[in-house]
Amino acid sequence: MTMEQRAASGKKASPFTFQDTDVRPGTSQAFDVPISVMSSGSAVGMPVHVLHGRRPGPVLFVSAAIHGDEITGVEIVRRLMRKVSPASLAGTLICVPIVNVYGFIGHSRYLPDRRDLNRSFPGSPNGSLASQLANIFHTEIIQRADFGIDLHSAAVHRHNLPQIRVSAGAGRAAALAAAFGAPAIITSKLRDQSLRKVAADSGVEMLLYEAGEGLRFDELSIRVGVRGVMRVMAAMDMLAAKRLKTPLPAPARATQSSWLRAPRGGICVMKVRAGDTVHEGDTVALVTDPAGTDEMAVHSPVDGVIIGIATLPIVNQGDALMHIAEVKAFHTVGDRITENTEDLLAEIMPDEDELL
Repeated sequence: MTMEQRAASGKKASPFTFQDTDVRPGTSQAFDVPISVMSSGSAVGMPVHVLHGRRPGPVLFVSAAIHGDEITGVEIVRRLMRKVSPASLAGTLICVPIVNVYGFIGHSRYLPDRRDLNRSFPGSPNGSLASQLANIFHTEIIQRADFGIDLHSAAVHRHNLPQIRVSAGAGRAAALAAAFGAPAIITSKLRDQSLRKVAADSGVEMLLYEAGEGLRFDELSIRVGVRGVMRVMAAMDMLAAKRLKTPLPAPARATQSSWLRAPRGGICVMKVRAGDTVHEGDTVALVTDPAGTDEMAVHSPVDGVIIGIATLPIVNQGDALMHIAEVKAFHTVGDRITENTEDLLAEIMPDEDELL
């Protein structure tokens, strides 16, 4: 602990003002940030939960369901809020369990205007529905934070290995990505009009967590996410639990990845799973006609690890079958992913009602 942190530890935080309301130190409060009015006349709001610590510290936001059908993050945020006590917290945790409320209700990735919210930032108060929601999130959440974690999953009928995405050159985020403890860390470019890009432009570094499948819960993905967010909070000195700072097996790291696509339509038989390592030339899938008379093998173009895979065996020509991350320390990556996963499953996590 630095001198500044020791000094801050003895101070009491000031109230945190959100939506013209003061949240007192050591308390939490739920808000419903107005978004719009539905065609039925019912008001729609974005749920926001502010957990304001008793001691001063950074402001961290954790968001989920920017894509409405990616519900893994919603459960991660729910469990996170049950585990973190404002009384023992330093700083402020802003939880947004459902950003795209419309998509979440309709089991859809998109908003009713068919726009992708994660391609609509920073938005505008007078633009499309997606643009207005992006503007609300930008002004109410991003610009009030010091750091952010956005929770995602794969699309429907795909499954992602738990992984952290971080942009190149983000020094603080790179260190916190390692603290998160996911099996893999992927360095990926910032996309224009994405949440990560507008946050970076606003001086707020971020981690993006990818895990599991759209419209499905996956216990491993959820547990990695809950533990990861809490480990990041511990690394930021927001939580004091020593067990959250215990070193974990080193993650697999990659800066490049490749998508494999179906060479023809038919039935796809996968030969690998998410988390498996592959060598260049390995047969990773077979695509055949329903009668099995015309079979085509799909080969890995690189040495790497499977970080995403299709779960629907019925494919059309050109459909994405799997996502392979190229890794540098290939000879150890399989062991690292296995160790990381086994460590998580064997770890005794805090009980559902045990507050930290």
